[in-house]
Amino acid sequence: MIEALVVGQLYSNEEIFKSLKVSNAGGIRLSLQDRAVLRAAIMTSVQDLHGAGENPYHDRLEGGILTYTAAGKLGQQTLAGVNNRLIEQRTFNFPIHGFVLTASRRDKSVGPKRWKYLGLLEYLRHYPDTQLDADGKVRKVWLFEFKIHQEHKVLPLGIEAAISSQVLITSRLLVAEHSDDDDIIDESNHQQTENVERIEHVRGKLLAMAPKDFELFIKDLLLHCGFSDVCVTRFSADGGVDVNARAGGRIWIFENTLVQVQAKRWLHSVGRKEVAELRGSLQPFARGAVVTTSHFSKAAINEASEDGKNPIALVDGFRLSKVVLDEQFHLAI
Repeated sequence: MIEALVVGQLYSNEEIFKSLKVSNAGGIRLSLQDRAVLRAAIMTSVQDLHGAGENPYHDRLEGGILTYTAAGKLGQQTLAGVNNRLIEQRTFNFPIHGFVLTASRRDKSVGPKRWKYLGLLEYLRHYPDTQLDADGKVRKVWLFEFKIHQEHKVLPLGIEAAISSQVLITSRLLVAEHSDDDDIIDESNHQQTENVERIEHVRGKLLAMAPKDFELFIKDLLLHCGFSDVCVTRFSADGGVDVNARAGGRIWIFENTLVQVQAKRWLHSVGRKEVAELRGSLQPFARGAVVTTSHFSKAAINEASEDGKNPIALVDGFRLSKVVLDEQFHLAI
């Protein structure tokens, strides 16, 4: 039994379920009292520790955000059961603890302590997505986004509920003015296509790229689609311009127009802030575009087309993957 959780420290599965009084298996583990959630533990892992059949989920840690696929490896996912209980944190402020697997269970060279504590998780939003399941079949899933809080490096379990409540209340006050970022637009729901499985296969490859490689991919795709003078800017991992290009002869009505692209190889959603940051980075008279492997929030879409502002083109992961197929672009990965 452990008395406190320490950010970055490794724990065994037994230490976690016994100390938190949660179940000993599964990705979403709850501790209940009179059917109310006292606490939850989210168990995630990086994709390269498993084969796609063993772990089809596209969970990812990005910039202080954990994007987590709901429970259920096969078939259509629903918000029933443990999935739905996570949303209740918005009302009851119970602690959710995040752990990431650091070594495969098959690796016998590593001892039992292979779960790294991430910190307290704050439920931000959930929305539908499309993924391939453990059998490689297209299915609808639910993605959850959690903000990772590491303000308390040492979290005594005796007062975790009080600490969690204060952390959540303070955090929500800081972002209340951008609540439209909670509404995510899943473009795949609005397009009729017979190639959903192929599109998701392409998107999976894009998601597996390193951020810098994704920028180089965008450069090559723009060249393939008729743009000229395409160059990648110095990699900085900020909110500025990643790729510069000029519309070529195939885009004749806008020929020679400067296009500046922000490339977001993200699994978590792109919000209003990223769109506004790109607009502030554009050269005079340039056209801007945000291209991502994920989705855009309603606030991002509104910001991109707001009256009186330079419009920003938005290309989500579904549309981008479809362009790769439609343009017969060879994706080397």
